[in-house]
Amino acid sequence: MSDERSSNYGLGEILTNGIALIYTKLFWRKARLIRLPIRVRGKQCMSYGTGFTVGYSCRIEMNGVKVKAKLTIGDNCVIGDYAHIVANYKVVIGSGVLMASRVFITDTHHGNYSDKSVDSLPIVPPNKRPLHYKEVSIGNNVWLGENVSILPGVSIGDGCIIGANAVVTKNIPKNSIAAGNPAKVIKRYDLKLDKWI
Repeated sequence: MSDERSSNYGLGEILTNGIALIYTKLFWRKARLIRLPIRVRGKQCMSYGTGFTVGYSCRIEMNGVKVKAKLTIGDNCVIGDYAHIVANYKVVIGSGVLMASRVFITDTHHGNYSDKSVDSLPIVPPNKRPLHYKEVSIGNNVWLGENVSILPGVSIGDGCIIGANAVVTKNIPKNSIAAGNPAKVIKRYDLKLDKWI
């Protein structure tokens, strides 16, 4: 079985990618390709490695007011179309990460729902509730499927696959496949047996 990957772009997409390549080389020097449009708030709080690639219509926000926002992205990370990343506190994405379209990653939520704090009352409009932050960490060589959501406080280990439409609310150990809402581990790679079990 061959691993041929061809790009049969039409003329319109060739021109669009050409413009994006010029934009990339002017404003994102280490990146491979940043497709337009892209919305980035707080770019000074972001660091990324070589080979960074972004699909169409992505939104990246680092609006930390009370804390110093930080988004770190490793080498050769590919983000699909319409992805949305919120890093108001700290989000770390490893090298070799592949994200499908419409992936949502956030380290922030409106209100605290773990106790009887005043800001968690349903009578307070969500936009008036104080923001709460929990670090998000995504390891190396992780594959996030279409429409995956990763919520505050989650850590995903190296070599994981997160299935399409999964909502990740808890940590996922390395070399695992997780799927569902909420996401649960459905397979693990056994290094001794050299296979998924």
